[in-house]
Amino acid sequence: MSALKNIFSWLGRFLAKVRVFVLDLGTALILISLTIAIIGALTSSEPDVTDLSGRVLLINPEGVVVDQEVFNSESLLSLATDSAAEQIQTRDLIKLIKAAAQDENIPAVVVDFSSTDFAGPTTAINVAKELKGLRDSGKRVIAFNDRLSTTSYLMASQASEIWFHPVGSISVRGLGGMRNYNKELFDNLKITIHNYSQGDFKSATEPSWRSNMSENDRMQREALLFPIWDEMKNLMAEGRGIEASDIQLFADNYVGFFGEAAIGNIAYAQANNIIDGTKSFPEFRKYMIEEFGEDKEAETETYKTISYEEYAKQIDDGFSDSDNHIAVITAEGAIMEGEISQGVAGADGIVRQIRSAHENDNTKAIVFRVNSPGGSIIASEMMRDELLAAKRKGIKVVVSMGDYAASGGVYISTPADYIFAEPTTITGSIGVAIALPTLENAMDYIGVNFDGVVTSKHGGWDPTQAIDADLDKLFASWGAEAYGRFIDFVAESRSQSHEDIKAIAGGRVWIATSAREIGLVDEIGSIDDAISFAASLEELEDYRIKYYREELSSEEVLLKELLENFDVSLAEPSVLSALDGAASLYEKLVDIHEPKALFTCELCLVDLD
Repeated sequence: MSALKNIFSWLGRFLAKVRVFVLDLGTALILISLTIAIIGALTSSEPDVTDLSGRVLLINPEGVVVDQEVFNSESLLSLATDSAAEQIQTRDLIKLIKAAAQDENIPAVVVDFSSTDFAGPTTAINVAKELKGLRDSGKRVIAFNDRLSTTSYLMASQASEIWFHPVGSISVRGLGGMRNYNKELFDNLKITIHNYSQGDFKSATEPSWRSNMSENDRMQREALLFPIWDEMKNLMAEGRGIEASDIQLFADNYVGFFGEAAIGNIAYAQANNIIDGTKSFPEFRKYMIEEFGEDKEAETETYKTISYEEYAKQIDDGFSDSDNHIAVITAEGAIMEGEISQGVAGADGIVRQIRSAHENDNTKAIVFRVNSPGGSIIASEMMRDELLAAKRKGIKVVVSMGDYAASGGVYISTPADYIFAEPTTITGSIGVAIALPTLENAMDYIGVNFDGVVTSKHGGWDPTQAIDADLDKLFASWGAEAYGRFIDFVAESRSQSHEDIKAIAGGRVWIATSAREIGLVDEIGSIDDAISFAASLEELEDYRIKYYREELSSEEVLLKELLENFDVSLAEPSVLSALDGAASLYEKLVDIHEPKALFTCELCLVDLD
């Protein structure tokens, strides 16, 4: 075993032991906090709001809007340490907005999405369209914010009126950004990068071996970002009764890099109908009291409101007891081996859900919601295999693509009988990303030599040494074989030839409307459309939608409720934060020592502010 591998191994064991110690200490503190919370729960209670009449609904989600929330033993610890964002399911938020539109007891809705993140641009656009529907229903929708960014303004623009704090922060920065290209850095460090990626448009590894963006990558990024940005601008402009060019002018000339008090931005926004006007917090409170009356039951002077969390509890869940089940299984985040966690589509967990669905005699069809830019090849294979096992039992599989379904996201979609994608879904990227760094020049520079006895030609090779001609051919064939297999699966799935799919593959990404034209998806539609189509395939007159998720034990359910309802929180110890930095460095070193071929699409992840 090489000295470098020994160092990695020792470092890994050391970090593991220290983290166990710190987490044990943290667990003890959590138990103390929980005991206090339980006592508080037994000695106090909050009255439920039953009379909604005249109450203004406040929709101000704090967290990230996702397709499927994830809770397991590890994420419960994250909740306790405030290291995981609150999760709001898209379907729950949309159901709430639709219910409010029909609720005559609710005179108005106040929206504030300034503390809300979205899984991707399609999710943000879909929620904005629901808010537009809320306003179009005749409901008065009022936005009040002290900061507005691209996505939060997208939501606010759907309101009947927008009020803004006089010294708040407002800017619409649009989409896209810069990424670092490290060729010169690696040259200076005497690290050699060997690119075995497959596909002329496969750009995930470009930062390692280029000094700037390739023209192919620039072309495909423009083909994605501009249509999505146009959709956002049009929604903003329509909501405010202005032109899309007015939004573009504001984005180009009134940036907000420094936070609060961009007075010029606010003055321009008010003068050009981007907002209606400004109000301080007391002024807005007074305005709402004048419009909707004072809440006489409140301890302080305020208007009558109900939180969206409390309102959600009073919405009919529409539960059906039909024995015909449409199973909805979600692969959201990076595709990896192991368990599902926030931002990670863990193959072990998703395979378990697919298996549970196809082993249930009531399951008539599976809707597989894919919201992933890809990742591990073996993890993708695991999911694909289990979906094929379901199909062998005669269960139809319909794929619904979300914000992203690219590279590995396409791979796991290949068993589908039919594929839906949202209009702004990012898909494609049929290719393989492999960039292999070797350190032979760095080792030579610092005076490290390698020698030993091996019983096979390359038995002693690792990335600290050079790649000879034979290894170079081996690695190249490795990538080519994975690429060919990928193309074959897509071709079979789409009933096209290998050559036809290869012509549109090459690692290139496509927006869904273009993907529909070239045959990568069947239809533009939402997850609801996919569910309805799955039911129609089986000619189901009645059915129950069953959303699969990781099941918590009864003890874990209790812990989750306590953490959420009683705001029990244990701040992350500083030593744990420091260890995270060391662990991150360790993971980077392991990546160099244990390189992998990936079905991944980094450019598919559109940054939203």
